[in-house]
Amino acid sequence: MRVLGIESSCDETAVAVLDEERGLLAHCLHSQSEMHNLYGGVVPELASRDHVRRILPLTRAALAKAGCAPADIHAVAYTVGPGLIGALLVGSAFGRSLAYAWRCPGIGVHHLEGHLMAPMLESDPPGFPFLALLVSGGHTLLIDVAAFADYRLLGRSVDDAAGEAFDKTAKLLGLPYPGGAHLARLAERGTPGRYSLPRPMLDRAGFDFSFSGLKTAAAQIIRGRKLRESERADLALAFQTAIVETLVAKTRRALEASGRATLVVAGGVGANQMLRERLAAMTPELGVTVRYPRVEFCTDNAAMIAMAGLWRLRAGARDSLAIRALARWPLTETSLAAVA
Repeated sequence: MRVLGIESSCDETAVAVLDEERGLLAHCLHSQSEMHNLYGGVVPELASRDHVRRILPLTRAALAKAGCAPADIHAVAYTVGPGLIGALLVGSAFGRSLAYAWRCPGIGVHHLEGHLMAPMLESDPPGFPFLALLVSGGHTLLIDVAAFADYRLLGRSVDDAAGEAFDKTAKLLGLPYPGGAHLARLAERGTPGRYSLPRPMLDRAGFDFSFSGLKTAAAQIIRGRKLRESERADLALAFQTAIVETLVAKTRRALEASGRATLVVAGGVGANQMLRERLAAMTPELGVTVRYPRVEFCTDNAAMIAMAGLWRLRAGARDSLAIRALARWPLTETSLAAVA
């Protein structure tokens, strides 16, 4: 089976072609980060309009790169949610219409399920069950994954997601959008110990996160001051360390409680080098293996949507002709029975 995947939930337009036997045949992506950098963050209306401009040329490019004609596609998978409603509508309407025109199944995919399935694109994919740490600009979740489409939410951020906190603090430090990667690079020049920031909710039982107060603590240091370059680097390091240590501590707690032997880390923050190093230092003593998608598939992409669509196609899932777009959609409401 061969699946065309479409992703447009935020500020990346992406199209991919995935073959069940041959693997990923093509992946084309356009990032809007340069456009949104002018405003310090994503402008939803501009994002939607740019998706409209990009999605058809990217689809043609992906088909050409894969050496495919429409008749070679067995299903079209597209992101239904969660995300920016206008951006989602572009990809969902386009994907559902392609499937109708090409007389093949249309499969709506949960964006976060796509992230969970991104490691399956690798040559040695993880097997079920596993614990997942999903850390991105919009979500910070600890999920017990018993099987495909069988998810139990263990913990979540009660306010800002880790990636959102990175981006907002980077903006306070005068760094370009998207700020997470820029903050991490600035932190490489920092000296430990200059600033002390809280590790939110580590003194509470459970697996939930909170990063809003950490962001506020950094803002109070910055407010009304012109930091020297060395001070900016030191604060970036302190902020990154606080987030990473919180993520690692809560993940350890969840691993011990769940007893899972595999940890999957997905989402854009999963590319953070300090996070990877700290997890690599923590997991061996628990007998846990950590698995990641390759860095290019940590952030939003269509290959992961095609992979999730392929698994749903195998299970018999099909969307109706209705065009769906859900700004909010709990991952636990994605059972195969609910969408088949």
